[in-house]
Amino acid sequence: MNTTTGASPEDLRNRLVDAIVKEDTIGVRDARVDTAMRTVPRHAFLPDAPLEEAYANKSVTIKENPDVDALPLSCASQPDVVHFMLVQLAVREGDNVFEIGAGTGYNAALLKYLTGPSGHVTTCDIDPDVTAYARRMLDANGYEDVRVVTRDGALGAPESGPYDRVIAAVGMWDLPGTWWDQLAVGGRLVVPLRWRGLSRSVAFRREETRMRSDSVRMCGFLPVIGQDGERNDYIDDNRLVRLYWDQDQNIAPEPLRDGLSRPKSVVWTDATVGHVESFDGVWLRLSATERPTCRITVNPAAMEAGLHRPASPALSPALVEGDSIAYLTLERTAENPDGEPRFRLGAVGYGPAGTDLAERICKQIHAWSPARTAEPVLTAYPTDTPDGDLADGAVIDRPSVRLVITY
Repeated sequence: MNTTTGASPEDLRNRLVDAIVKEDTIGVRDARVDTAMRTVPRHAFLPDAPLEEAYANKSVTIKENPDVDALPLSCASQPDVVHFMLVQLAVREGDNVFEIGAGTGYNAALLKYLTGPSGHVTTCDIDPDVTAYARRMLDANGYEDVRVVTRDGALGAPESGPYDRVIAAVGMWDLPGTWWDQLAVGGRLVVPLRWRGLSRSVAFRREETRMRSDSVRMCGFLPVIGQDGERNDYIDDNRLVRLYWDQDQNIAPEPLRDGLSRPKSVVWTDATVGHVESFDGVWLRLSATERPTCRITVNPAAMEAGLHRPASPALSPALVEGDSIAYLTLERTAENPDGEPRFRLGAVGYGPAGTDLAERICKQIHAWSPARTAEPVLTAYPTDTPDGDLADGAVIDRPSVRLVITY
């Protein structure tokens, strides 16, 4: 049972939304989403969590993975992510909405609040334990009219379509063709999309022959069950450095083991960032210009020993070609007059083409620096779309969709 010795649930909800709105300095405002999150009681969908935890801005695990080293099987998403994804979705009263990833049922309740009495919400999950939990929570909180189905979300729910809005609460590597078929022209799809080692919540608008994004936000979600398009492996003998890449990329880990043992080359730029300033736009620009863009992670032991220093040990972009690799790095420079530390950005390269790869990363740092909040445009096409009908940009082919990323 939820218990607290402090503020009421209403006060905690209002504080949470106030904090989310204050911290989100780049997003579009939507007062209807604010009101929904101030009204629908998140703690009622997390009965085993203390009130303070239910209204903390963090995700809550609702089903653990039997493999203790693996990610949880289901979570209640972090509230600020829920908020901006609902803003991206732009639900209207009377809309017919389909959600992939039922979670606790809380998101579906928010969607039902936004659609109003004349709207319809269907939520689904492949895990019967998750849908059973969501059904119980929705029924217990007055949302009996939300439809809950147990199935692979990639199949959609054609019996209740077509939909005005579709939203996924799981990380997707591909966009199933069934979603195209079930989303009305002019409708919106919001999906945590994974490509080139990164993950972003992308808001698409459905057109006749394509879908085009109008919002791209940083996010992280549990990957959907059944899509296995990302590969990963260690690229050093001590298993301290790991690479993540897509199956359509010509990347092999074995040649890189020798490359990492060679002398490194470092290329610096004059671009700097503050201690909490984001530089993820560099990664986005690399994904739109460099096909060999991928993700590198480094064990803290390697960082402490000074062996490898990517900009972020768990989430840094890299470029790989053959037996050569380069990754984004940073180092502390002089402080601002107010005492805030600054860090300059650069790249570290290994192997015969390491310097060239590092310089190519720095080229995108230079492109990003004067326009740091600029977003790419992602355009999705059916797989049978000829090259000549695609927009200009980097093309990424998936089994069910052709993606084009453009700046």
